[in-house]
Amino acid sequence: MSDSLSLNAAGSSALDEETARAEVYGLLAQLYYARPTPESLAALRVAVTEAPMEGGFLQEPWQQLVGAARAHSDAAIAAEFDRLFGGVGKPEVFLYGSHYLSGFLNEKPLVRLRSDLAALGLARAEAMSETEDHVACLCEVMRYLIAGDDMAVCNLTVQRDFFAAHLQPWILQLCDALQGQPAARFYAALAQFTRAFMAVEAQGFDMLE
Repeated sequence: MSDSLSLNAAGSSALDEETARAEVYGLLAQLYYARPTPESLAALRVAVTEAPMEGGFLQEPWQQLVGAARAHSDAAIAAEFDRLFGGVGKPEVFLYGSHYLSGFLNEKPLVRLRSDLAALGLARAEAMSETEDHVACLCEVMRYLIAGDDMAVCNLTVQRDFFAAHLQPWILQLCDALQGQPAARFYAALAQFTRAFMAVEAQGFDMLE
């Protein structure tokens, strides 16, 4: 996962927009992968409340996410993460694409994902404890496809195809599941921001057709 984030609002240039997109994916990867660190929450709490990408559609959900980080302590957010995603046995909310696409973990969607990752020259790091269809892992792949240096794979066409195959078909179901959880406070706000950001991404990719 990314270790640092600039949470300043993006400027108007195409380069700034791409940087902002990559940073949002990096932030989502951090927040969904594990309990947020005190450092990442501290950065979020002091973030400017303009949206991290241009466009009013993201403004309100971004403000709500920053507000939720400010309203809850590190301990409360960590406990919420554990309650929603951790524990022994079945979690309250699954973070894996295979669950939403097939109803089971480690099924055909994960096999297809691994094949597509191999075609891109990517593989799960040995230190990664989650399977590749975990939402944080997918967001990290998108961050790489935006910010990476290998132009053969780090381009808008590959981003669009990967997003359409491995995030778009199920990400809103995850957002629904989180927002339907009475215990979700910070993560309900994160789900709302995720929903808005993914809608902006989908609209942008549609314009490439």
